[in-house]
Amino acid sequence: MPKMGRYNSSEISLNRIVSAIKSRLKDIPHTISWHKDPFAQNNRESIQQFKGIHAGERCFIVANGPSLKKTNLELLNNEFTFGLNRIYLNFPKSSFRPTYYVAVNELILEQFNHEISDLKMPKFINWNQRSHFNLLTENTFCLKPKLVFKDVFQQDVSKPMVFGATVTYAALQLAYYMGFQKVILIGLDHNYTEKGTPNSTEVRKNDLDESHFDNQYFPKGIKWQLPDLMRADLDYSIARKAFERDRREIVDATIGGKCSVFPKVDYLSLF
Repeated sequence: MPKMGRYNSSEISLNRIVSAIKSRLKDIPHTISWHKDPFAQNNRESIQQFKGIHAGERCFIVANGPSLKKTNLELLNNEFTFGLNRIYLNFPKSSFRPTYYVAVNELILEQFNHEISDLKMPKFINWNQRSHFNLLTENTFCLKPKLVFKDVFQQDVSKPMVFGATVTYAALQLAYYMGFQKVILIGLDHNYTEKGTPNSTEVRKNDLDESHFDNQYFPKGIKWQLPDLMRADLDYSIARKAFERDRREIVDATIGGKCSVFPKVDYLSLF
């Protein structure tokens, strides 16, 4: 496993620092409401129903890389699964439906809230984006982001948690909380055609999205954030250590994936 730690000073750009400060200032009213809003208490108690409910079982976390086009998702119909972000774009092409849905990125929740609201499975979203959703529905649960300068792994997701650089990290913490013994990652290509400042927001200029399983995943004119693969690797390393300390495991069954943090397994060998 690659050795991961805190960022070297040479890797901490001014953009990262400014972005971190802005995020913390923006989060203040949401943190206050997390402690004062009566709904927040009900939300936390609702999340607690998921604690340990899948103890000893395995699950698949389905990320959104282009390798999904080579992956037989029909094999997952009798498995516990987490679908991420715009996984629902694959629904017209497959009978696969995830057991749980996770999206924490602000731009995704703001721009695609109507599509996400229509999903029937239990949904875990960002507390800070709750205004875009009808929280009276029984299948929507809010996760509170925890903004700290060092990413940590939250074993109790009814409390504030670090989302890190990728929704996959949030899903891994959920899987841990639910008690899954083994987590299998697919669609984690960890390879993007777009280049630029990590985590910076830009408006899509290309007609086609080549970095996801659907070429209209982030269509032209949509805002998105450039990936931060270095921080994602750090987050994955933290997650792996958390699972291994509890004698659980995370493996990567992505077809042709570039992530080197987790042990690789052949997807078809799992069935």
